[in-house]
Amino acid sequence: MADTMEMEFAGEDFAALLEESLQDRSSFEGTVVKGTIVSIENDMALIDVGLKSEGRVPLKEFGGPAQDPELRVGDTVDVYVERLEDKNGEAVLSRDKARREESWQQLERAFNDQEKVKGVIFGRVKGGFTVDLSGAVAFLPGSQVDIRPVRDITPLMGTPQPFQILKMDRNRGNIVVSRRAVLEETRAEARNELVASLKEGQVLNGVVKNITDYGAFIDLGGVDGLLHVTDIAWRRINHPTEALSIGQAVEVQVIRFNPETQRISLGMKQLMADPWDGIEAKYPVGTQFMGRVTNITDYGAFVELEPGVEGLVHVSEMSWTKKNIHPGKIVATSQEVEVRILDVDPVKRRISLGIKQTIENPWVTFARENPTGTELEGEVKNITEFGLFVGLPGDIDGMVHLSDISWEKSGEDAASGFERGDMVKVKVLDVDQDKERISLGIKQLTDDPFTSALRSADNLRRGSIITGTVTQVNDGGVELAIDGDLIGFVRRSDLARERSEQRPDRFAVGEKVDAKVTQVDRASRRISLSIKALEIEEEKEAMAQFGSSDSGASLGDILGAALRNRQEDDEG
Repeated sequence: MADTMEMEFAGEDFAALLEESLQDRSSFEGTVVKGTIVSIENDMALIDVGLKSEGRVPLKEFGGPAQDPELRVGDTVDVYVERLEDKNGEAVLSRDKARREESWQQLERAFNDQEKVKGVIFGRVKGGFTVDLSGAVAFLPGSQVDIRPVRDITPLMGTPQPFQILKMDRNRGNIVVSRRAVLEETRAEARNELVASLKEGQVLNGVVKNITDYGAFIDLGGVDGLLHVTDIAWRRINHPTEALSIGQAVEVQVIRFNPETQRISLGMKQLMADPWDGIEAKYPVGTQFMGRVTNITDYGAFVELEPGVEGLVHVSEMSWTKKNIHPGKIVATSQEVEVRILDVDPVKRRISLGIKQTIENPWVTFARENPTGTELEGEVKNITEFGLFVGLPGDIDGMVHLSDISWEKSGEDAASGFERGDMVKVKVLDVDQDKERISLGIKQLTDDPFTSALRSADNLRRGSIITGTVTQVNDGGVELAIDGDLIGFVRRSDLARERSEQRPDRFAVGEKVDAKVTQVDRASRRISLSIKALEIEEEKEAMAQFGSSDSGASLGDILGAALRNRQEDDEG
């Protein structure tokens, strides 16, 4: 009986002990416990945590991402118990899960308190990077790496640095961190400090943050300033990319600062020597230099004499002969040209240049080599309502006025016999160097037939009596041929003394008529005649020869006697 009771007691005790033992063992699973390293072999650490058997943990779990493990036999480590036994009867342990469990607790406290955490970037994933937060792996989006886009993240990897936790989900095991938030906070502090101490004239170091057509934005460490394209260098810069690139470190000077708007204007050229200092001594008026064409506009071309010093060649100062032409057809960008200094204004920082002044004025050359009276041959370049333009030596043109084409013809009739491209002989009549005009003549190559005829005519002058032959009759008067080559004209009012007789139809072509010369105009090549003036003169002579009305003779008697006397003289 006693034996039976002893056996029952023992059985009851064993069952209780077994249940208690199982409860104790199950409480180990899912917890972090301390263990002792008993051996290290084959990249595995054998760890005793006080269970029936030891567990094996890969050495790589002890080092953490991007770290090498430093373990020795006898070291105490924290491990996570996943299961008490596997199929081989060994405990299933994990150093990673132990570290992660510990890290999650610390990270949750940091997240709730908005504190920064230390981490190491150790890998790349789609859309960003992985970060080790002392055992917990977090995701770092690409946009949260830095304030500015980072082309190469290699220098940041493997280096412990602070991060800000943006989001945590323990159930899913997700953690999102930001390095940018930490930098922006630091940047804000630096910005406030910089703005408080900022003043005009201050020299700062910065980084090119962005580039536009009108300049570049420079990051001064928490605050941005604008570097205008005109303040990058003393020389002409058409676009900031010619001198700057994003990410480039630059030294700048504060030109203007508005504390209210916090707008900062920066300059780089202000830290360099001003090439315009003593500009008048370097480039005296009248001297000539070689320069490079940097820009061409509708009104001229800019020529760089040295870096930072440009002058303008106005279109009117480019060529002696090419007028009303775009500067781009005379010079080209980057072309080396010789220029003359025409004017220097150091206050307005302007230099006026001339290209044509480097060669002699072709009109001066022409006047020296071709004095008035010189005969030349040239091509008809153009025909206008004023006359003919003829090409001359020196790539210049002279004009033959319509009145200087022919002695006989005038106006359009004179120019009708010429076409563009014709070669003609001309005589130099006048050269105006200031107005750049050359007057030419074609008719002057021969003698004036009118003048020649006047010289050969006997006593053809004002007041002389001539006999001409009627060649033309019109309403305005009568045209007479004199000595064959000369033509005179009697106006209607000069055809007779009596108004009733002032009729052109009284005369017939071929009829011989006596008239008095009233005017010889060499300029207009015109001889004016008057029959009326002749009759008045004859009347005066008759009155003087044959008496007057006081002697008792009538005017008819006097004129009759004079007429008979004249007829007798003609017959005799």
